Formats: sequence, structure tokens, C-alpha cells
Amino acid sequence: MSPNNALQPLQARWRQLSAQEKNLVRLAVALVLGALVWQLSLKPALTTLRTADAQARTLDTQLQHMQALQAQAQTLQKQPVLGFDEAVRALTSTTQQTLGATAQLSIAGERANVTLKNASPDALAGWLAQARLNARSVPMEARLVRATAPGNPASVTWSGTLTMSLPPR
Repeated sequence: MSPNNALQPLQARWRQLSAQEKNLVRLAVALVLGALVWQLSLKPALTTLRTADAQARTLDTQLQHMQALQAQAQTLQKQPVLGFDEAVRALTSTTQQTLGATAQLSIAGERANVTLKNASPDALAGWLAQARLNARSVPMEARLVRATAPGNPASVTWSGTLTMSLPPR
């Protein structure tokens, strides 16, 4: 069936319509086309325009954070290389000062194993930062369990083991 044959009944029906009916059909077609144009082109563009400022602020915040991390990484790269013994001393000192009795440190080869028992999240976070800065030691493996005190869900502690890297001997 050719397109002309398919349109012949519609064209015949169109000729039978009165002028007022033709105008109503044209108006309906115009409304449908207008709705399509709105949904497919104008509405997404306006939504993007409305959210652009919030997205720009979010991206600026992320950029500032990334730049701070970059500056921190560059600072760490500029620090002198620590020897094995200095790194062990710094890690031992940091562990005693920051985690105290909640941690035990043992050295095995070029790794330090830290066993935690009910360490506070703030102390653990501070210790990790100090271990990275002072001893140039980063976690290689972590097996930690989060615990909350019965009846006090706001009281969180961490227990488990951390394996930290040390410089070669």
C-alpha cells in the first residue's frame, strides 16, 4: 500500500469537514506540536538553567577539596625520605600518644601490625593522619569492626587490625 493510497481516506475526510472543524483540528495539532517542543527542548533546557548555579557551587567545592588534597600530596612528596628505624620510632610514638592503651603495635619485616581494641573514631582518624605524615606509613590492609555501646548508639568504637607499610630496611 503506497503512502498516497493510505492518505486518500484522510484527505477525503478532511474535505468533508467544515471550516470550523478544520480550525479545531489545526488548533489540536498545534497544541500537540507545542507540547512536544516544550517537553523535548524547552523544559530540559530550563531545568538545566535553574540547577546550573547549584551545580556550579558543588563543583567549586569539589575543586577546592581536590586542590587541597593536591597541595597535601605535594607537601608529602617534598618531605625527606625516612629510613626504616625513623619510621618505626615515629609510628610507635604516634601510636602511644594518639591511641594509647587501645592499640598494640608489632613490627614484622617491612610492615607494622596495629591491633585495636575499642579505639574511638576521632583517635583512629587522627592516628592515621599522623602515621601518614610523621612515619610516612599508610594502611595496606584493614580488618576493622565497628561497635556501639549497648543503650548508647552514639558511642562508636573500632576494633580489629591494621597492617601499615614501612620503608625498606
